[in-house]
Amino acid sequence: MTIRELGHMGLPDRALQTFCWAQQQPQLFPDDRILASTVEILARTRELKMPFDLQKFTSTASRPVIEALARGFIRGGSLYLARKLLLVAKDNNRTLDASIHAKLILELGKNPDKYKLVSTLLDELGERDDLELSQQDCTSVMKVCVKLERYDTVESLYSWFKESGREPSVVMYTTMIHSRYKEKKYREAFALIWEMEGSNCLFDLPAYHVAIKLFVALKDLPRAVRYFSRLKEAGFAATYDIYRDMIKIYAVSGRLAKCKELCKEIEKAGFKLDKQVESLMLQMIKDVGSVKSCTEF
Repeated sequence: MTIRELGHMGLPDRALQTFCWAQQQPQLFPDDRILASTVEILARTRELKMPFDLQKFTSTASRPVIEALARGFIRGGSLYLARKLLLVAKDNNRTLDASIHAKLILELGKNPDKYKLVSTLLDELGERDDLELSQQDCTSVMKVCVKLERYDTVESLYSWFKESGREPSVVMYTTMIHSRYKEKKYREAFALIWEMEGSNCLFDLPAYHVAIKLFVALKDLPRAVRYFSRLKEAGFAATYDIYRDMIKIYAVSGRLAKCKELCKEIEKAGFKLDKQVESLMLQMIKDVGSVKSCTEF
């Protein structure tokens, strides 16, 4: 715990000194927990002496220590070394926790230039017979899959998670609805909203947002209005994107008065109408023969 705290405080040298002291205490060392904590901190702060023999390390170190090194590389942004460690471990028949793959996928998924490598890691993860992921890691991987348009993988992970006997969180449900929305499987996405309601899952702001986007795509004005009202009743402040979606569906229904009302709400909330909304409002005004300027709204 002392070594970990020193790492969190940004004092890797002190953490290493503590480790060296612990090595001299027969009642404390050898202990893989102490070694793992030190290795993770040094890797995270890029204080490991290089070149570091990963081949020798993975053939002799215990699994917790190897995993600690991988987590340190990932948290420290040394993603190339983390990937290399996974490959060396695989060559040495050392199986690491699936969460290591998940965390590396999440970090690499932030960079579009790394999507090809992410796809390879996803394939490797899917080949595992001992797949075990926390809800957070599973959801994170699903979000990356949506970015890569690997919707089948999202569905597979969701099915696997539910078959494991666990209840999806609001974040996982939202990710699934967004995935089906992106794939234009609107009816299937709508079924998930019913599933959320049936499980008494409380909606957060992103969940309301994706639900409203879905109802706009379905041109379901009554449900869009209902969920927009529920969002406010729950104490959430609508984002500009949510306001814009509501204006769109009101515009499709020819509800100019409601669009004007929302434009006033947008201004009160401190937002400025973008060109798309302004153009939409002008078109509606033209359609109803009004000569009022859009600046009134």
